[in-house]
Amino acid sequence: MVEVRYFAGAADASGCAAETFDLPGGSDLAALKAAVAHRHGGKVADVLRVSAFLIGDDLTRDPTATFGDRVDILPPFAGG
Repeated sequence: MVEVRYFAGAADASGCAAETFDLPGGSDLAALKAAVAHRHGGKVADVLRVSAFLIGDDLTRDPTATFGDRVDILPPFAGG
């Protein structure tokens, strides 16, 4: 189980600030992004393409990065 927290445009696109996904251990960001896009549709998928992901203290865009029990989705802020 992974908690996904959405910030700024990601929260707007998903319609929530946080939710959980039941993904197998060792899943990577590509699998998480697919699960989020499947649940919320195209608008979120567009945001995910430009977002960075905070896993612990590491900020990444690497689709092969694995995660623990929480991932923060951080879209570009202030138009960046």
